[in-house]
Amino acid sequence: MAAFNRKVARARVHRRIRKKVAGTAERPRLSIHFSGKHVYAQVVDDGTGRILAAASTTERSLLGQNKASANRASAEVIGKVIAERSLTKKVDSVVFDRGGFLYHGKVKALADAAREGGLKF
Repeated sequence: MAAFNRKVARARVHRRIRKKVAGTAERPRLSIHFSGKHVYAQVVDDGTGRILAAASTTERSLLGQNKASANRASAEVIGKVIAERSLTKKVDSVVFDRGGFLYHGKVKALADAAREGGLKF
């Protein structure tokens, strides 16, 4: 019997979510990911497999003077930026894909910031 592994468990939950959540041209998918150091967000049209907008803390312009870390503050910044970039591409309504992460803390902060930025989901 294998030991419990959080990464494997999160991947299993993410697969289960992706069975139900798919992005279309009218309503693309807002996919998020958190590594140990960075926050990533993408707006994806699953019909064509194209990324319409993306933002992450690996970009020097978003990093600023702050040290890279996947915390609530950086999640809020990424949420605002992804909303701004999506609206410039004329995407105002998305489907939220939490990537297997619990809707709490960083995930909720990013989602709330994206909603404040003008995205509807």
